[in-house]
Amino acid sequence: MSNKIKPNILWICTDQQRFDTIHRLGNTHINTPNLDRLVDEGVAFTRAYCQNPVCTPSRASFLTGRYPRTTRATKNGNEYFPEDEVLVPHILSENGYTCGLVGKLHLSAADGRVERRPSHDGYKMFKWSHGPRDGWGDNNAYQAWLKGQGLSWEKDYHGRNGGIKTEYHQTTWCVNESIGFIGEHLNDPWLLSINIFDPHHPFDPPTEFKNKYPVEDMPLPKWKEGELDNKPFIQQQDYEHGGQGGLGPSCKKLSDWEKKNYISDYYAMIDLIDEQIGRLINYLDETGQRENTIIIFHSDHGELLGDHGQILKGGHFYEGLVHVPLIISCPDRLLKSVQSRALVELVDVAPTILDLVGIDIPDRMQGKSLVSILDGGCNPDIHKKSVYCEYYNSLPGVHEGVCATMYYDGRYKIVVYHGSDVGELYDLDSDPSEFDNRWSDSDYQSIKSELLLANFERSVSTVDPVPVCVGKF
Repeated sequence: MSNKIKPNILWICTDQQRFDTIHRLGNTHINTPNLDRLVDEGVAFTRAYCQNPVCTPSRASFLTGRYPRTTRATKNGNEYFPEDEVLVPHILSENGYTCGLVGKLHLSAADGRVERRPSHDGYKMFKWSHGPRDGWGDNNAYQAWLKGQGLSWEKDYHGRNGGIKTEYHQTTWCVNESIGFIGEHLNDPWLLSINIFDPHHPFDPPTEFKNKYPVEDMPLPKWKEGELDNKPFIQQQDYEHGGQGGLGPSCKKLSDWEKKNYISDYYAMIDLIDEQIGRLINYLDETGQRENTIIIFHSDHGELLGDHGQILKGGHFYEGLVHVPLIISCPDRLLKSVQSRALVELVDVAPTILDLVGIDIPDRMQGKSLVSILDGGCNPDIHKKSVYCEYYNSLPGVHEGVCATMYYDGRYKIVVYHGSDVGELYDLDSDPSEFDNRWSDSDYQSIKSELLLANFERSVSTVDPVPVCVGKF
């Protein structure tokens, strides 16, 4: 980068937000003026994919620049995060940056206990809130703040009937804390990780945001009668008994109105996120930091939201779950108003950050920097030949024993369930909604063989260190 002043990094990650939830990128049902502004003032990667459809493996991947299998953090509920793995904030802290975190980290188990924080994560400020609910006492920085406002979660939280008031919402708290951090470091180069819990279930937006999305105006999920007949059994189970092993509702039992109601809740939560991101952008403008702050916005994975008869997540690789938003914006340093069609992965974010601030990318990082797209150095629609995702029993107790990998080359997507003769194959050019599984279709056996080999080669490329025999992908 030509600018000599080290840029700040504002790294915003939402939880469980689909790719198709930004107005400027084509969703006419949702109101996202501030995310639209980031699209207009930056580069939006419209074909970005996570490396696992579950929180911990995905977060481990984009925080290290390494694939889930390589980090060994392959599931939610792992006892600890390996101490020999190196996070981006640690590298920046070793190079003069002050790093802070607000919200989730989720690199190890946080169900019924406080998450074990890596000893060298690099965060000087650490305002941990795994989720808004009152499950960790004052160790949940959000809950401690809420009690300091004289509120009680039991009395002031109303579930899907209005959640909690906007001014006391965890999303609002995340931005409050972020503004405080930025204000304390106006003269330092900084990286701030903001990990907002929404739009994660339980689908509980504040009333004033819910009212902006009348249920009758919402679209229906993607669904084709009979589409699950030749798809994996776990999908049929989730359709019958409820998504994520019964944690979510059974779409089979939901009316069209109920399905639309979930979408209304979901869009309302994203609308609140957008409003709060607007507060952050305005604060950067007011303090003269916008021109020197690179804003990175993405989610850890998506949400099925009723598509294919599923709500929530699990061992699935549909577009709604693995295709995520990714926007990188800094008008004074990077290209503006570019919508890149390149195939990119969240594993690419870590090397991109190091490249942007002028730090050498370690050999151990397996992602590929996006800087040549961001600064106009190459064709914005070309980056990788494929994207790759993994799922290794990533939700213990749910879809037990499922080990699967996904390979997508921009047209064909193959999902291999290892140890099973069941799989999925979609031609997204002719079937963008992924209704028709071609795994056993005689007309697709040749391309299936090619994709199985390509998927295997991508799997080999995640070995640490990468074998010298592995070619470019």
